[in-house]
Amino acid sequence: MLAPSHLKSLQALELAVRTGSFTAAANMLAISPAAVGQRVKALEDYLGIELLVRGRAGIRPSPELAAALPHLVDAFGALDLAVRELDLQRGQELHLASVSDFAELWLKPRLPAFRAAHPNILFCINGEGDAPIRLGKVDCEITFGPCREDINNEFLFRDFIVPIGSPANVERTAPLPAKARLEGFPLLHLDFYKDDPAALSWPAWLARNRVVRTAPDRGMRFQRINAALDAVLASAGFSLCGVAMLLDRIEYGSIALPYPISSGSWSEHAFMARFRQDVPLRPHLVRFRRWLREESRATRESVARSVH
Repeated sequence: MLAPSHLKSLQALELAVRTGSFTAAANMLAISPAAVGQRVKALEDYLGIELLVRGRAGIRPSPELAAALPHLVDAFGALDLAVRELDLQRGQELHLASVSDFAELWLKPRLPAFRAAHPNILFCINGEGDAPIRLGKVDCEITFGPCREDINNEFLFRDFIVPIGSPANVERTAPLPAKARLEGFPLLHLDFYKDDPAALSWPAWLARNRVVRTAPDRGMRFQRINAALDAVLASAGFSLCGVAMLLDRIEYGSIALPYPISSGSWSEHAFMARFRQDVPLRPHLVRFRRWLREESRATRESVARSVH
């Protein structure tokens, strides 16, 4: 018999089959694709059978799983209905799944003001907070991707991508000619923007601004903005990064710009918020949604003023 601890593994398995990929399942669970794979692997090891078949078209259930899959789908459907029934009774809790960098750099620094105005509202953000983690859908999911505004998706803001560096590195390069200023200094590559159609990469930025730099593709790569920022602050090199979540640091001087901000470009992708539509919006969720909209508008206006 499966232990209660296998519930998360079953959830990951069902989502992976339903969506066809570990990445899509990971986005729904607010964990990494590797973590989804580890949960499925743990279940395969426990049962001693292969559950998923991986191919060019994605993943599909193995013959061993195929017979049990309808029961698994029905079970999680029933569980979701139970969660929905209990959802209206869980008090003033907000459960959010967010891009980690957005949560750490933008959302959490602003939350104290919201919580001061609404002290009874409890938060669980990416599985952590003063509200207990629960299975089922989150109230709000914040992503960075294509801008698709509709009744479910709310536009927050696009980002403006510029080169950034530590104050020490910017001071070192300032006397050099602008067109050769980056030669000899490490470039840090942030893959957070790699799928954006606006071509937010070092080679593209160098070409647009006619800056000379040999081997522009070389250098350390980072998946997360926070990790790239740590390297920048340690004077390990220059990175391309969005200013929307860094305006305070730039203003206070902890992060510096080696080139005028006008050298940057707008992202085509945007931070978007998706709110649940399968249950009535409770008053505290309405208040949070209104606050998120106002704070996002303030960020858009601040970035626009900085750029112009």
